[in-house]
Amino acid sequence: MRKTVAMCLFAIAAVAVNAFCGTEGRMSGKITDAVTKQPVANVSVLVVSTGERNFRQEFKAEKDGNYRVLVIDATIPYSVTFSAPGYQPYQEKIKLKIGEMLPKDVALTPASAAAAAAAPAAQAKPDPALVAYNEGAQLYNDQKYADAAAKFREAVTAKPDLIAGWEALARASVQTKDYPKAIDAANKVLAVDADQPEMYQILYNAYLATGDTAKAAEAKKKMPANAALLFNDAAKLINSNKDSEAEPLLKQAIAVDDKFAQAYYELGMIYVRAGKNADAKANLQKYLDLEPNGKDAATAKEMLKYVK
Repeated sequence: MRKTVAMCLFAIAAVAVNAFCGTEGRMSGKITDAVTKQPVANVSVLVVSTGERNFRQEFKAEKDGNYRVLVIDATIPYSVTFSAPGYQPYQEKIKLKIGEMLPKDVALTPASAAAAAAAPAAQAKPDPALVAYNEGAQLYNDQKYADAAAKFREAVTAKPDLIAGWEALARASVQTKDYPKAIDAANKVLAVDADQPEMYQILYNAYLATGDTAKAAEAKKKMPANAALLFNDAAKLINSNKDSEAEPLLKQAIAVDDKFAQAYYELGMIYVRAGKNADAKANLQKYLDLEPNGKDAATAKEMLKYVK
């Protein structure tokens, strides 16, 4: 029975897309030459998630410089890079607004102009904090999390107000399971900017790992509810034979989206395994009501014969 979860995880993407519909964000604007004020053609807009989720997508602007960006999850921040041949790339960390269009015009500096402006400062000493941060980012991307964390600590030691450094240190510390440092770094970020859902997610996981369930509960209250993510977390627990831990997550997913058919199915199967026939029957029947021809409909119908 447990094999059903492992096999169906590949199909969860379709469910996740529907669940994210309520959290999508958009951005649009025009890209111009900072010197001539004319539209810039052939611009690439690269959007990369700055958190634990792996999102990377490139958008192409129109010939007249106009562009549009759509992400399905606006609860997390993104690093957006605008680049075009002959121009200096422009990068900015952007937090989109859920369900809204964010207007964002960008002026790109011609490479020649940027080189001329930088010439007088050619001998300037690079900022050690930024050097350490960039080295840490490269190490993190190479999945060398312990080395990355050391570089991020070096960066924030040199520049304590480098919020991006604290964010990165929080992420890297979670990866190395150094939960006290993750908690400290995340709290430093939130002290400056409380609108950082990813930092609350890090606090929640870190507090749970350290056994501080009270503070974990506080952090969880400030996390955006997402049915698909709750379901995926539950699926991992089911595959690890942790039905009792998966059960509340599935219930939360249903509370967020009461049409989430697959959550009812897996919850029903948990109750089948636990011998709770009445609960199993109710959830499996709800699954069939929502998806009478779903991929697990045959199994659900078969199980209903045994839980009467």
